[in-house]
Amino acid sequence: MQQDTTTLKDLSIFGTDGQDVFSLIDHTTTQAGKGMLRKLLKEPPKTYEELQRVQAVVRHMCGHYLWSARITNGTLVMLEKYFETADGTTAQPSGFTLLISGALQKIFNRNEYFFTQFSLSHLSDFLQGCKELVKELEKEDVPDLLRQELQAMQTELQHPLVEELISINKNTPYKDLARLNYKARRDMKHATLRLIYHYSRLDAWHAMATATTINKWAFPVLQPNEPIILLAEGLYHPLLQVPVSYTVNFHDGNNFLLLTGANMSGKTTFMRAIGVAALLAHSGMGVPAKSFTISFLQGIITNMHVEDNMHRGESYFLAEVLRMKHTAERLVQQGAHLVLMDELFKGTNVHDAYECTKAIVEGLLQRPQHMMVLSTHLYEVAQHFNNRSGILFEYFVTETDNEGNYKFTYQLAKGISNDRIGYKILQKEGVIELLHQK
Repeated sequence: MQQDTTTLKDLSIFGTDGQDVFSLIDHTTTQAGKGMLRKLLKEPPKTYEELQRVQAVVRHMCGHYLWSARITNGTLVMLEKYFETADGTTAQPSGFTLLISGALQKIFNRNEYFFTQFSLSHLSDFLQGCKELVKELEKEDVPDLLRQELQAMQTELQHPLVEELISINKNTPYKDLARLNYKARRDMKHATLRLIYHYSRLDAWHAMATATTINKWAFPVLQPNEPIILLAEGLYHPLLQVPVSYTVNFHDGNNFLLLTGANMSGKTTFMRAIGVAALLAHSGMGVPAKSFTISFLQGIITNMHVEDNMHRGESYFLAEVLRMKHTAERLVQQGAHLVLMDELFKGTNVHDAYECTKAIVEGLLQRPQHMMVLSTHLYEVAQHFNNRSGILFEYFVTETDNEGNYKFTYQLAKGISNDRIGYKILQKEGVIELLHQK
């Protein structure tokens, strides 16, 4: 699956204030694992078969206790620092170094003594933790991809120094520590870095499994890329404290949903819920829904919060046009996409916005191999296509009474909305009254 930085931003996958999807699923124990998890979300599996293999691993981790408390972020940070200086270690410990006691080393070479002892203890913990994880290979139901990762770790653990390093304890004589320190820094740097890489992948998968379990998300049913399908029951946005759940039914021949409804009625949040669930499903983990079925997608494309670019002299409207051009370029490529478009062409007048949106919808209807959701407050656009086959029409319900009061229900209904409450919102917030004060 492919998505660009704009899509990741529109879907709030990554953020800086903790109010993002990544923060919700980041149960990694190390910075290396966190970096790997971020990479897996940015670059989900590229094929249907690869995605199935990743999901099998995450499923397995949900049902098995596959972890080691020995390995911490501090351990990996210390090992990276330890091996950063390995290239400068060329001389073996001298005979004098090996003869004098640890007590004298503490006095005459205090920093080196404690650095050696501390570093080797962390290396020992890391290797022991890896051995604990590799024990999972003794089970018969280990998924292929996980078995492949664990076997790679097992191969690295066959290094002749591993058993000696694991046996280190607080009573190990300094002469043995000095000898192991020299050999480890000379011979085990690359093997240890490879083990850290394999561990980071396990850490990321484990975080995905933990998030799936804690949030009680459902594992999606993954289908091949054809026929195109997206079925969801109880779908909701995971960042909302009190979310509203929805049903989505896209299948071959009904793949274009045209959304209407008042501003703030829930259109954007609904589209984000679909996009987030699709991305998580294509990452191999559970999704915030009671059930979720989706065909393998080539990518997700969003057109939600376009920004102008002063440095390039681009107006807001031109930025919208260029984003739409990028969308069109992606849609002529092979493979199905999920396209989420929120109120197009806000940067121009109502007449131009109507004509442009109508032209875009006409063009999108020529691409039935994709799944598309378009929200608009231009109800005339929806009415124009009301009798066209292949379009699903739904709207967000806003309740109003005889006195003009309104209430957002955040519920979807079949059909086209004719709610026009922008002026009422302006009045409710007291804007008109403020401007008329003398």
